[in-house]
Amino acid sequence: MSNIFDKLEEKESIFKDKSPLDHRFLPEHLPHRNEQITSIAKYWIEALNNNTPSPITIYGKTGTGKTAAAKFAKEQLLEASANKNVSIKVEYIRCTDFTTEYQVITHLCQKLGRDVPDRGWTKAEVIKAFRDIFKKNVFGRNLILIVILDEVDILLEKDGDGILYTLTRTDNVAILSISNFLDFKQYIKPRVASSLRDKEIVFPPYNAEQLADILQERSKLSFVEGAVDEGVIRLCSAMAAKEEGDARYALDLLQTAGEIADEKDSKIIHSSYVKEAKDRIEYNKVNEVIMTLPAQQQRVLEAILKLTKENEEITSGKLFETYEEVSKGDAVGYRRLFDFINELEMLGIISTNTISRGRGKGRTNIIKLQCDLDVLETALYPF
Repeated sequence: MSNIFDKLEEKESIFKDKSPLDHRFLPEHLPHRNEQITSIAKYWIEALNNNTPSPITIYGKTGTGKTAAAKFAKEQLLEASANKNVSIKVEYIRCTDFTTEYQVITHLCQKLGRDVPDRGWTKAEVIKAFRDIFKKNVFGRNLILIVILDEVDILLEKDGDGILYTLTRTDNVAILSISNFLDFKQYIKPRVASSLRDKEIVFPPYNAEQLADILQERSKLSFVEGAVDEGVIRLCSAMAAKEEGDARYALDLLQTAGEIADEKDSKIIHSSYVKEAKDRIEYNKVNEVIMTLPAQQQRVLEAILKLTKENEEITSGKLFETYEEVSKGDAVGYRRLFDFINELEMLGIISTNTISRGRGKGRTNIIKLQCDLDVLETALYPF
């Protein structure tokens, strides 16, 4: 009996390498981010002169090239330092993986060759072990460490600003913080902010033309020649430009369209496959989010779905009435409903807009669904 994988391996694919379509892929150069990379380099050049660079914070929405630019600058710095009499290390920390100060410092110790256990020590012991690494070595050379904290707001929200205090108060340590949110500094206390004194670099969203340049380069690396129909790159770019210039979304669209072409045994990605890819991505995203929501939030979405299908204007008052109907006696209070609305808005499933009803009539919230009606219905009622 033949192995099922043998048959799949024999099947021809329009892909020659999928990895360049992954947002974590680091190309040889980053289109339309030279200005931002140069800004990082202007601060990091201090390390090549044996000085500790200033802290940097880079902001920008998802898919604007922040992580790629930081990693690109890292590789360039390490390459430039190879022939100089300096000792420079750059460590990348994704704060979704390391969510406490203890975990981050322990990980840094381990990466720098210090044998520190993952648990069992006090935080003070771990910090002392970390700081001991930066005492001059036998050759009298200082080690300069740059720590990249990606999605730093997640760490600060969960564990406070202790990590920034520790790193900024450690000799020869510089930090580069990456955040999707301009207001992440609300989590930083004044005493830490005063020692941070960071340089800020903003990453603007890509426009459709810039996204097309990115996709053009990646598609050459990913697909066999002639596999991408004329207009596909343009369509993916235009759709992603509407999603606030998100390059990740553009890459995801192109890859999914390619996978659909393979499923259809087509040697060419047609524009219609891009539209199918959009629906598939949206369904997967909404489905994944809804599956992890608590039952009460799912009921709020059921109420929004019901009102949307009835073409009703969804005010918070109307929503609460319908939510109570859907919940059949197991409902939370009006104030708690607002927490649910805020959380669903943060997830991008709904939007809210406060409008004035005119003199003496006050203000009200209007709630709108931000995903496709059929996608939400299928996710809420899969069977």
